[in-house]
Amino acid sequence: MDENDVTTCGTTDQPHVPRTVLVTGAGTGIGRATARAFAAAGDRVIAVGRRAEPLHETAAGAPPGRITVLPADLTAPGAPERIVSTALAAHGRLDVLVNNAGIVRSGALGGIGREQIDAQLATNLVAPILLTQAALPALTAARGTVVNVSTSVGQRAWPGSSVYAATKVALELLTRSWAVELAPRGIRVVAVAPGAVDTPIGEHQGLSPERSAAVREWQLAHTPLRRIGRPEEVAWAIAQLAAPDAAFVTGVVLPVDGGAVVA
Repeated sequence: MDENDVTTCGTTDQPHVPRTVLVTGAGTGIGRATARAFAAAGDRVIAVGRRAEPLHETAAGAPPGRITVLPADLTAPGAPERIVSTALAAHGRLDVLVNNAGIVRSGALGGIGREQIDAQLATNLVAPILLTQAALPALTAARGTVVNVSTSVGQRAWPGSSVYAATKVALELLTRSWAVELAPRGIRVVAVAPGAVDTPIGEHQGLSPERSAAVREWQLAHTPLRRIGRPEEVAWAIAQLAAPDAAFVTGVVLPVDGGAVVA
């Protein structure tokens, strides 16, 4: 093991043994911040996303050699198995799986098309199920952790984006169910539920600058801390829930939303 592979973690004197962490949707926003957070802590990260260029930008902001870039469409046939096998070929194990990738296709009932519905179901719900399933043997061997990324809006009404919110609510139910199912294997399953966070998700769904500004105004009005969160703040929560010190925590969904769900 290279001397750089052992670093101190937190305020303890215990050495940090590098883990292998797989992060989906790692090209921007929360996924990018999460990949960099694990890499900065001394872990080896597999950064997965549809486009290679943003993934390389993610890797460029981390310690050299810590992030391996893996362009992949999670919804493609055979993708989950290929992603897991790539992680195992690179590092021989898989300790943490972060199911972060997600897309929003806004549309009110009566105006949203089948293609928009299917795309959100495929990326936000089916892909995490199949990827986690493909990773089960490796996670069992490592007594690993699954972190699902939901949304705090899933606990409230979200007219106009109800399909997106529904996929995230389903992911929270999977979190609780898997926590019970996989506990005998030594696998923990947790989730974070971000609120309004400064990511390009609005741009990705094609919102105009005016519409994006209106959404931000509404989010600020419904966030008690009266600000937009940073991706790094969500990444911190993900890293804490996945940390060895959280070994007795499973089945939880942690809001990271400035108080939005309790307002």
